[in-house]
Amino acid sequence: MTKPILLDFPDHIETARLIIRALRPGDGPAINAAILETLDNLRPWMPWAQATPTVEDSEEYARSAAARFLKREELPMTFWRKSDGLFVGGIGLHRIDWTARRFEIGYWVRASLQGQGYVTEAVRGLTAFCFDMLGANRMEIRCDALNTRSAAVAERCGYTLEARLHHWDCGVDGSLRDTLIYARFPTGR
Repeated sequence: MTKPILLDFPDHIETARLIIRALRPGDGPAINAAILETLDNLRPWMPWAQATPTVEDSEEYARSAAARFLKREELPMTFWRKSDGLFVGGIGLHRIDWTARRFEIGYWVRASLQGQGYVTEAVRGLTAFCFDMLGANRMEIRCDALNTRSAAVAERCGYTLEARLHHWDCGVDGSLRDTLIYARFPTGR
């Protein structure tokens, strides 16, 4: 198998309304504004959203995410509205197994754009990219069992609930939580 760092594939894709792309230096201010707007919605689910980030924190994240993308360790990305260039949210591929070609998608959307189908569009676009460009054999979406909005995105995007892992993880409040694992496979499998 080719070493992941030597794999060539685009650092961006487009859907009808979105540009989904790898992070870049300079993305910090846009990311920070969206996080600040959305902290109350993110805090129940995201450990990284417990502290209020500064613009410098967000810029540091953007630069380290760009490096992880280049190294193919993870493929953190963002999605932006085509019509006006507004930062919509974060999306990315995590827990990558390049040998098995297994990828997990994670996502969040800024509060003012929730309920407009942007996350569903981004997940569908990134899923297609993984099957078509990365040769994915398995795609996963994992979420807290209480995060019904995230689970609904997985179901709208054709992912099937494969498992409920009881007491799999601790929530940000320290309580034991169940994790849902949704999966999707290439057509015909």
